[in-house]
Amino acid sequence: MKKTIQQCLNERILIIDGAMGTMIQRYKLEEKDFRGERFKDWHKDVKGNNDLLSITRPDVIEAIHTEYLNAGADIIETNTFSSTAIAQADYDMQSLAYELNVAAASCAKNAIDNFTGNRHQATGKSQFIAGAIGPLNKTLSLSPDVNNPGFRTVTFDEVANAYYEQVRGLVDGGVDLLLIETIFDTLNAKAAIYAIKKYFRDTKQKELPIMISGTITDASGRTLSGQTLEAFYISVSHANPLSVGLNCALGAKEMRPHIEELSEIAACYTSAYPNAGLPNAFGEYDEQPEETAHIIEEWAREGFVNIVGGCCGTTPEHIKHIAEQVKKYQPRKLPVLEEELIN
Repeated sequence: MKKTIQQCLNERILIIDGAMGTMIQRYKLEEKDFRGERFKDWHKDVKGNNDLLSITRPDVIEAIHTEYLNAGADIIETNTFSSTAIAQADYDMQSLAYELNVAAASCAKNAIDNFTGNRHQATGKSQFIAGAIGPLNKTLSLSPDVNNPGFRTVTFDEVANAYYEQVRGLVDGGVDLLLIETIFDTLNAKAAIYAIKKYFRDTKQKELPIMISGTITDASGRTLSGQTLEAFYISVSHANPLSVGLNCALGAKEMRPHIEELSEIAACYTSAYPNAGLPNAFGEYDEQPEETAHIIEEWAREGFVNIVGGCCGTTPEHIKHIAEQVKKYQPRKLPVLEEELIN
C-alpha cells in the first residue's frame, strides 16, 4: 500500500525533481515537434511552448520524468508551468488549458507506472505527482506601466478563474499534490490558493495537499512584490500548506541564509530547490552536480529542510548527487506549536 506524503516526510528528506526546460533543450526540438500533426497549420509559432509537448510529444516528457525517477526523485512535477488560459494566450491556445493539464498529469502517471513496473524489486519508496502551478506572465501587485502605478492588465477574478481551470485539469488528471511555485507576486499566489480551496468546496472532494514555493529575487531577501520572507510565509500560511519553501532565482549558495530563516519560522515542512548556481553571461548555468549537492548536504546536516531538489539549470545528474548526499540525514523536525504545549 502506498504511503502518504506525510508519512514519507516524517521518515526522510524527500527529493523533488529538477528543471523541465533544461531537459527539453537537450532534445533540440524544432517547430514541427511542438506542432505535431494536430497543430501543423496553427496560425502562430509555437516553438517554446514547452507545455504543449505534453500533447504533441508526450514521449519526450515521459522520458524526462523517467530520468528524474531513475535519479532518485520522490516527487515529479507536471509539465504545466504555463498551462493556464492567461499564459497560453501568447500562443492563442487559451482553449487548451484544461487539456494541457490533464495530458501533463497523464505523462507523469505513465512515467511512474512504467518506472515501478520495470524495477525488479520494490525499494519501499513511493513516488508522488505534484501538479505544477506557475506564477503567470501577468502580475496583480505591480503595474507594467511606470507612468500609471495603479494600472493592471488582469484582475484577481481573472487570475483565480484561470487557476481554477488549471486545478480542475490537474485533479482530473490524477495528481497527488498541488504545487504553487516560483511565486514572485504573493497576490497571484493568493489567487491560486483561493482557486484551489474553491474547487474542492465546489466539487466536495477531499482537498489535496498544497505545496507553496516562493522566489527571493535578489540580495535584499524580498520577493519581487516587496515582501520579506517572513511576511511571505505569514501571508500564505492560512492555506495550511503541506510545505513552504523557495525555488528559482538564486543558486544554493545564495539561497542558504533564506532557507535557514524559513526553517526557523515555518510551522509546516520546508522545501528548497535552487538553480544550478547563478547564470553566466550567456544565461546558462555552470554549477556542477557535485557542487550543488555539497551545499544542499549542508542544509540537510543543519536540519533546515524536508524536501530538496533543483530548478533552472539542474539535471538528473544534479538530482542524483543531491539524493545521494542527503539520504544519510534526518529530515527537519516540525516545531512544537504553543497551542500544542498548552494542550
